[in-house]
Amino acid sequence: MKTICVLFGGKSSEFYVSCKSAYTIITHIPRETYNVIPVGITQQGDWYLYEGDIELLPEAKWLESEEKCPASFLTNSRYPGLTVFRDTGMEQIAVDAVFPVLHGKNGEDGTIQGLLDMLEIPYVGCGLLSSAMSMDKSYTKIAVDTLGIRQAPYVLLTSRNTPAERAEKVTQAEKELGYPMFIKPCKAGSSCGVSKAKDRQELERALDEALRFDSKVLIEKAIVGRELECAVLDAEPLIASRVGEIVVTAEFYSYDAKYADATSRTDTEPDLPEEVVERIQDAACRIFRVLDCRGLSRVDFFLEQETGEIVFNEINTLPGFTNISMYPMLMSKVGYPLPELVEKLIETAFMK
Repeated sequence: MKTICVLFGGKSSEFYVSCKSAYTIITHIPRETYNVIPVGITQQGDWYLYEGDIELLPEAKWLESEEKCPASFLTNSRYPGLTVFRDTGMEQIAVDAVFPVLHGKNGEDGTIQGLLDMLEIPYVGCGLLSSAMSMDKSYTKIAVDTLGIRQAPYVLLTSRNTPAERAEKVTQAEKELGYPMFIKPCKAGSSCGVSKAKDRQELERALDEALRFDSKVLIEKAIVGRELECAVLDAEPLIASRVGEIVVTAEFYSYDAKYADATSRTDTEPDLPEEVVERIQDAACRIFRVLDCRGLSRVDFFLEQETGEIVFNEINTLPGFTNISMYPMLMSKVGYPLPELVEKLIETAFMK
């Protein structure tokens, strides 16, 4: 029987979402096939083997039972697997694969993937380079440009730009993109730090906010249209789900709109022409391939209102697994309910 280490929590702004996702993953891993070792990472970066009640995970209350959280870390070579510090001494637990249920910074950006590569421990999801490129919206755009898939025009600004250079880029954005426009940190997950600007004052304020999250910021032309998503599962051939739609009452799908706004909803069976569904599925798979993804990804698009064209928005290489997350809901529509989906994802960790 193989042992799977589920990593959750982390130092990113998506700590609480990760805890919810981990609960879903852990409670759907088939125990007749796998042993499960939950390892939580605090927002300060400390690692603990969690041996407490799994029901405390969704509300991130697992640290309240500290006696059930011995410090631990992953190792290889002489002590492969998980090293646990107990009062009675160190314990070594062999680990066959890791399921990193870590969203955002240090979870989807190649950081944890690089560590696991160095330790030679198989893991679910994209590799180091794929994760890093997919997390960085500016590099994602460069890669997807090679496919000829339409994307929103943009201007790139960094924290290293001088005040004069920043002013030039603001002027360039106003001239080339026009208002309204979206301002996005390049490497922040789940819409953290994203703002919509309707004039220069809002643009300057949004740039300052985005630079709090990342040193690189995209200023994007606003695309007016429906927000559509396609789930991709790593198989031969790739499995692309049907297309889902995000319906929000806020101006855009912000972090609060995703997780706090009860009026926002996801529609897994939107009314769409079959030709549009097929174009999105094809584009999602091509993007998955060009970014050298593994395991899973959710690929997001707009269906532009004026032209009816599909416009690539972004890719998420470790989408949420909460009760409102689109990825598992879409995969269930194509024959992968949660137990089968989780088992299939674990199998991909051992694929060459």
